[in-house]
Amino acid sequence: MLYLLDANVLITAQNTYYPLDRVPEFWEWLIDRATRGDLKMPLEVFEEIKSSKEKCAPMDQLHAWASIEDHKLALILDDDVESALVNKVLRIGYAPDLNDTEIEKVGRDPFLIAYALVDKDDRCVVTAEASKPSTTRANRRVPDACDLLGVARCNPFEINQRLGFKTSWRSR
Repeated sequence: MLYLLDANVLITAQNTYYPLDRVPEFWEWLIDRATRGDLKMPLEVFEEIKSSKEKCAPMDQLHAWASIEDHKLALILDDDVESALVNKVLRIGYAPDLNDTEIEKVGRDPFLIAYALVDKDDRCVVTAEASKPSTTRANRRVPDACDLLGVARCNPFEINQRLGFKTSWRSR
């Protein structure tokens, strides 16, 4: 199974439970698993980290980490997006008649889901977004769009469990 990471997985980890300076083993584990080919990020999604409008010290650390060439090489999925699949995601996962403002609001999420559609039996979207089926159109969340398209999905804690992340902390 190839796990495709949403940018919010890294952003949320850095800003909450796995800051780079406090839990470096998480970030080392991510790169190790990406190097092994277990998890990747589409380029369009990876670029969300660099273009984040949030300006604060934790995000500066994440930007610096994501700028390391070895990290980019390990994390970025080496596939080209199929525009027909992106359009399918927009049409089925969000709405067939989104206007330009709505498409801008949806952002790059359709790319993430489109890459998973390439091989629904062997790809899974990992997102920190919580499902909220009552939302529609441009407000629809990634888990719900995945469900509408039959794409496997999980949250960051499930991926950590499935791929065996653990810290090496011990009392001193």
